[in-house]
Amino acid sequence: MARIKRALNAHKSRRKVMKLAKGYWGAKSKQYRAAKEQVARSLRYAFIGRKLRKRDFRRLWITRINAAARLNGMSYSTFINGLKKQNIEVNRKMLADLAVNDAAGFAKLVEIAKK
Repeated sequence: MARIKRALNAHKSRRKVMKLAKGYWGAKSKQYRAAKEQVARSLRYAFIGRKLRKRDFRRLWITRINAAARLNGMSYSTFINGLKKQNIEVNRKMLADLAVNDAAGFAKLVEIAKK
């Protein structure tokens, strides 16, 4: 059987890695072996980061809702519980947006939740 030389394909895969490593510091952007390791690590961090971002946003929304609810004399947990009992289904992203941009509308929701 003939020996297969990977010249073109090897060059393509190396070029792909080096393109991803652009902007890295030092050898990580110049040498293939160092770049390959760093790119693998970076892709792993990116995957984990996409999951963490969802957690971070939810935490931010809850903090904003809590702050606005306390301005209206109610804690976050009692506010959410009141909304659930009134069968109002608004997600935390929209509640946080209301809390920041429409304080009057949020105050009405708090009044409904107090009932």
